[in-house]
Amino acid sequence: MTIDAKRAYVAELLGSIVLLATVVGSGEMGLRISGGNAGLTLLANAIATGAVLYVLILGLGPLSGAHFNPVITVIEAVLRRLPRERVAGYLVAQIAGAFLGVLLAHAMFGLDLIEHSRHVRSSSGEMLGEVVATFGLWLVIATSSRAKPAAVPAAVALYIVAAYWFTSSTSFANPAITFARSFTDTFAGIRHVDVLPFIGAQVVGGTLAALLTSWLFRDKLTYSDEIEE
Repeated sequence: MTIDAKRAYVAELLGSIVLLATVVGSGEMGLRISGGNAGLTLLANAIATGAVLYVLILGLGPLSGAHFNPVITVIEAVLRRLPRERVAGYLVAQIAGAFLGVLLAHAMFGLDLIEHSRHVRSSSGEMLGEVVATFGLWLVIATSSRAKPAAVPAAVALYIVAAYWFTSSTSFANPAITFARSFTDTFAGIRHVDVLPFIGAQVVGGTLAALLTSWLFRDKLTYSDEIEE
């Protein structure tokens, strides 16, 4: 099956919009209906994010691979499972889509379209949490896609729900999401000054995971000839 580049970019844009609208919107809804209970809000946030990831990967995966994440895109390109000339288009679509998703969530909840987050996420433990979260995300993708490709949507969704709870950072694990969430002062926000350290931690986690899985599965890493211009 030949996958058209423009359709792949639109799929990444659309998926990123819906994903961020869900992350920000479910956090805001959780706070409002729980009376400010952070635990219940995080639970609602995690379940909603996992659920939407499942349906987005299931539906848009055949069009673009359903990355919605610059780290995943770069790893796929390095491993030659995505044409490298598509990387820039994927990254632009993911970042733009994430930002538009924040605006959409704000519009739905009657908030200012653009806010500047005051949510501090600067501890060394949270940085380590992002390394772990991103490492685990690629590990799940790499292993489940080989063991049972049809189960990837469920595997990724379940991992993210779990990682919301077992990582100190609540598992951003995505540079596009991290950047976009700095423009919301809701439950999902992160201060602008904390964005680059989070992204650095994500790059470290993704790189370590890619190196490990490349060694584990080196005989199975092949260029996909199903993705053509």
